[in-house]
Amino acid sequence: MLRGIRKIVTGQKTQDGAGVHLVRVISRPDVVDFDPFLMLDAFDSDNPDDYIKGFPWHPHRGIETVTYLIQGDIEHGDSLGNKGSILDGGCQWMTAGGGILHQEMPQACERMLGVQLWLNLPAKDKMTQPQYRDITTEKVPKVKKEGTTVSIISGDYDNVSGAVHGDYVKMTFLDVELEKDVEFDFMTNPEDTLFIYTVYGSGSIDDNQVDAKCGVLFESGDLFKIKASDQGLRFLLFAGKPLKEPIAWGGPIVMNTKEELNQAFRDLEDGTFIRKDVIL
Repeated sequence: MLRGIRKIVTGQKTQDGAGVHLVRVISRPDVVDFDPFLMLDAFDSDNPDDYIKGFPWHPHRGIETVTYLIQGDIEHGDSLGNKGSILDGGCQWMTAGGGILHQEMPQACERMLGVQLWLNLPAKDKMTQPQYRDITTEKVPKVKKEGTTVSIISGDYDNVSGAVHGDYVKMTFLDVELEKDVEFDFMTNPEDTLFIYTVYGSGSIDDNQVDAKCGVLFESGDLFKIKASDQGLRFLLFAGKPLKEPIAWGGPIVMNTKEELNQAFRDLEDGTFIRKDVIL
């Protein structure tokens, strides 16, 4: 059955971190519909003043953050001792689990274009050991067909396995580029939540026009189809099985109950948020 459009969202312009300009495409009001996806921030700027202040040290618990750059340069570090840079076509996949501190500091460059996705962790894995993955562009397989280029960050496409497979939520994450008037189809698990974010260009889905810079959530079904306009189209595709669990969300921490959330903030206050000695 073909997946029809359930909802189109354009998000809200906002600032986060120390003053980074971005568009919050999906957020708290969308968590039930987009489960297991919690938040999607998109950024696209050629002005370093929009992002150079970055995201200084801050905590996370109970989620995974997936930061993907089509173009740009973000330096990062965390309380596990990891540090490095996310560059063009690269991805940082961080499992916050029971608690991690990290920072993300964008560097001045020609264009900063990408997204950060927050992926929920199942209740049984909320306090798992924190983990870090540095997915450089060389690790991301690409499938090229006539008029189509698909970068497989996570999951599988056309019998090709992506750079990673989620340990807790088996997420499919594709970066799809279509030349003008090219049609793209993808078989999906009907139980999965599926949405796309259109980076640039435009396209049509079952005779519905879809413009750039919006999130499109789909009804259940086993077939996703989209056709690029004469402008061409680039979009990011996300799919994963919903958790259908309660959510207690406070800033950078997402748990299942208010009691767990309060405990997380108590841990921050008394210095026990990070469960082992680390050097920042």
